[in-house]
Amino acid sequence: MSFQVFGIAVSRGVAIGRAVLVASSRVDVAHYFVAPDQIQAEIARLLRGRDAVVQELETLKDELPDDAPHELAALLDVHLMLLHDEALTGSASQWIVDRHYNAEWALSAQLEVLARQFDEMEDDYLRERKADLEQVVERVLGALAQAQGDAPAPVTPRDFAGEDPLLLVAADIAPADMIQFKRSVFRGFITDIGGKTSHTAIVARSMDIPAVVGTREASRLIMQDDWVIIDGDAGTVIVNPSPIVLEEYRFRQRQSELERARLARLRHTPAVTLDGEHVELHANIEMPVDAEAAVVAGATGVGLFRTEFLFMNRDGELPSEEEQFLAYKAAVEAMKGMPVTIRTVDVGADKPLDRLTVNELRHEHVLNPAMGLRAIRWSLAEPSMFRQQLRAIYRASAFGKVRLLVPMVAHLSEVRQITETIRKVQQQLTDAGHAFTRVELGVMIEIPAAAVMLPLLLRHVDFVSIGTNDLIQYTLAIDRADEAVAHLYDPWHPAVLQLISQSIAQARAAGKGVSVCGEMAGDPDFTELLLAMGLRSFSMHPSQIPAVKQRLLRSDAQRLAGVLPRLLESEDPRAVAEKELAVAKGGVAAVH
Repeated sequence: MSFQVFGIAVSRGVAIGRAVLVASSRVDVAHYFVAPDQIQAEIARLLRGRDAVVQELETLKDELPDDAPHELAALLDVHLMLLHDEALTGSASQWIVDRHYNAEWALSAQLEVLARQFDEMEDDYLRERKADLEQVVERVLGALAQAQGDAPAPVTPRDFAGEDPLLLVAADIAPADMIQFKRSVFRGFITDIGGKTSHTAIVARSMDIPAVVGTREASRLIMQDDWVIIDGDAGTVIVNPSPIVLEEYRFRQRQSELERARLARLRHTPAVTLDGEHVELHANIEMPVDAEAAVVAGATGVGLFRTEFLFMNRDGELPSEEEQFLAYKAAVEAMKGMPVTIRTVDVGADKPLDRLTVNELRHEHVLNPAMGLRAIRWSLAEPSMFRQQLRAIYRASAFGKVRLLVPMVAHLSEVRQITETIRKVQQQLTDAGHAFTRVELGVMIEIPAAAVMLPLLLRHVDFVSIGTNDLIQYTLAIDRADEAVAHLYDPWHPAVLQLISQSIAQARAAGKGVSVCGEMAGDPDFTELLLAMGLRSFSMHPSQIPAVKQRLLRSDAQRLAGVLPRLLESEDPRAVAEKELAVAKGGVAAVH
């Protein structure tokens, strides 16, 4: 039966494929394909993992003391029965044969199928056996993890003719896991929770693949292996579509691919408005390898290197100074002399680390982590880690133009602590004989307090970067990852526009650099508005550069600026923008 699920459109385009359901607790299970000649070996690996758990449970049962509760032995019997049930390992083996899934993926896929069946049982006792099933699978996954040496080399879907595209369906995906999936086989994402600027959305846009978040029920309604269409433009998910609907979306998919190819031709075109205003189009990156995609997309620099992703998926250990230095150096060298803005680690709130410090443990259960110990507050609370990161960044400056960006600054005292730490770091590097050059210091404007006191901040820094995602969140008191209030997250809110416009104007008046690196910068719907505000430096994910460049090539910045006062004074800025900014572009729709 075909049905639709509605959510929030966060990454445009159409994706069509088979649903892969991943439970949040198993989102970090390895997902890769095995070659045809490795299928039998992979089934054998699955069964070895199963047998290892069987042996472990049988040993536990044999060693039970005589006075052990009868229920304990019965529970072990239930687990042993589940392990030998063909509905689990037999069907998981079939996933390996039919879909070329690796053992862990196949086992997780079959668990989702069986879990649904348990949920639908009327008998309470049988329904509660789902927990036993999950425990058994976790044990087998653990056994497979301990025998990683047996795992085959992963291969990609293109190694098999006719492999169906795959779409990931989950309740939620943590930022660290999104990075793992960034270079995976999935062609689209569907999550139950999240908003337009949740990290699932941000990474999906960076991958340039369709995504719908905030669906609430998708992971419960969609079945493993269902055919699914993701309409990333409308925020709609169509499950088991009819042949007519499927063909319509395949046509839209082809049209979208043609549009991407047409925009790609703008790569070498200078970003200059119709009235001659030069605009910088920089890239946001998460890892050093992303710098290559930035160059390919025609970026003129990196406006935001999110270094926190170097700190994730590390089993509790932070990267060393040398590891960080090599990562920053790789990104700097890949940009071939173009500027690279490196942001100090921004963890906390929706981007926690595996490793919890004493300070973090104290704040682990705070009600509102978005306002807790995060970003620069976390760095200043961990001075040794902060100095280590600064040393790595300054060492990388010897290989190209590096700028330092500090997130979530709200107090002048923080800026003073930062500059004092930088002086100590520079002295340490000089004493150790490490080369470095001058690094411009900038702060992010993402807390309303920073925007209001910007003239004071500008006396101490070289540039500012407006992080619109958090600025909107804090200005409107809305958790941007909470789908329950996502409809209130409004970049067009008059207060938000006033803060952005004032910040741009004040930075320009002080002769300091100003850019926008939040999601507004990469959204073509805001290109004319930001140009009207005087913004001449945009930073976005590389995949978004062509569409934004097309919009600014068709724009007259001076004429757009003339509309700005009416827009900022309006009770409905979006309506003014749709009407008057379009008119101010002045009949240039034919420009390519």
